[in-house]
Amino acid sequence: MQVRLNEQKKSVLNNVIFIRNMLFLPPYFEYTLKFIMKEITKETYIKWYEDMLFWRKFEDKLAAVYIQQKVRGFLHLYNGQEAILAGSLHVMNLGKDKMITAYRNHVQPIGMGVDPKRVMAELYGKVTGTSHGMGGSMHIFSKEKGFFGGHGIVGGQIPLGAGMAFGDKYHNTGGVTICCFGDGAARQGSLHETFNMAMLWKLPVVFIVENNGYAMGTSVGRTANHDDIWKLGLGYEMPSGPVDAMNPIKVAEAMDEAMERARRGDGPTFLEMKTYRYRGHSMSDAQHYRTKDEVAEYKKIDPITQVLDIIKENDYLTADEIKQIEVDVKSRVAECEKFAEESPYPEIQQLYDVVYDQEDYPFIKPANKDN
Repeated sequence: MQVRLNEQKKSVLNNVIFIRNMLFLPPYFEYTLKFIMKEITKETYIKWYEDMLFWRKFEDKLAAVYIQQKVRGFLHLYNGQEAILAGSLHVMNLGKDKMITAYRNHVQPIGMGVDPKRVMAELYGKVTGTSHGMGGSMHIFSKEKGFFGGHGIVGGQIPLGAGMAFGDKYHNTGGVTICCFGDGAARQGSLHETFNMAMLWKLPVVFIVENNGYAMGTSVGRTANHDDIWKLGLGYEMPSGPVDAMNPIKVAEAMDEAMERARRGDGPTFLEMKTYRYRGHSMSDAQHYRTKDEVAEYKKIDPITQVLDIIKENDYLTADEIKQIEVDVKSRVAECEKFAEESPYPEIQQLYDVVYDQEDYPFIKPANKDN
C-alpha cells in the first residue's frame, strides 16, 4: 500500500512539474501541493500543547537559574519558536532522521527523546549531562537519538548537515537530515557552497532558516537588499519557500512535502521558517533594537496559544484537564532542576579522558629530560 501511495505521489508531482514548466512558474511552486501526511488529530494537538508548554517552561527555568549564576556562559532560549520543532517532529521518523542546529538547542533533543533532566544537567556543567558537563548550553548532543548539536560557530553546522545527508545517501539508510540555522547564518558563504553540492548530489536534507527577525540585534532588512531569505535557494534551482512558523500545522505540511522529496531521492529543500523569539538573542541581550510593543504583537500569535485555542474550540480538553497539564509541566521542570542541582560535577580526570593522546605523535618535539 505504501509503495502504491508513493507511486501516486510521484505521478501527481510529475504532472505538477510539467504544468509549472509550461506556465514558467518558479521551482518552489510544486511545494504548494499538499501530499498525504500523517493525520493531525485531537491527540496531536494535545501532545503539541503539552510539549511546547514544557519546552517554554524549561527555557524559562533556565533563564531563572542563569540569573542565579547556576548556569554560566552564553544562554540562548527558544521561546516563541516552538512550532518549528513541534511541526517537524510530527513528520519525522525518529528512528532514521537526524537533526543538526546552532546554539539555540536545548529543546530539540528533548523533543527527539533525550531525557530533559540530562539536558538541564549539561547546562549546569554536571557529569550527568548529555556531554558529561563538557559541552554546556551551546553543545547538546545525542548520537543515540539522532541529534547532532548544538554548534557555536555561526553557520558551521550547514556543511555538516549536508555531510550527514551524504552519509545517509551513501549507506542507503532512508534517513533525512534536518539542518537548521538562523537568519544571520544565512549570510555565510558556506551556505552557498553547501547548497550547490546538495543539489548536485541530490542529498536527502531539508535546510531550515529559522528567521526570527534578528541576527543578534541586526534586523534581516539590514543584512541584505531583500527580506525573502528563501529566495537564496532559487539560484541553485532548489525548491524553496516561506512558511508561517508560528503555526505548527503549516510547519508540518511544509516539512512533510520536503521530507517526502528527500526520501524519494529528489534532493534538498530550503524552507524559510518565519518565526519570532520573545527573549533576547542571549541572556546578555538588552534588546534595545526592538520595542515592547513589537514583542507584544507577536505574542498575539504565540504558537502555544494557537494550539490551545483549537483545543478549547473543539472541546478536546476540559478546563480542569488543561490545568492539570500545566501542573504536570511545572512538576516535570522542577524534577529537572532538582536532578541538575543534586548531580556531581565531573572529576578532574575527565579533562584528560576526552583529549586525544598518542605517545609517538611526530609533530611535537620531545621535552629535554635533562631540564
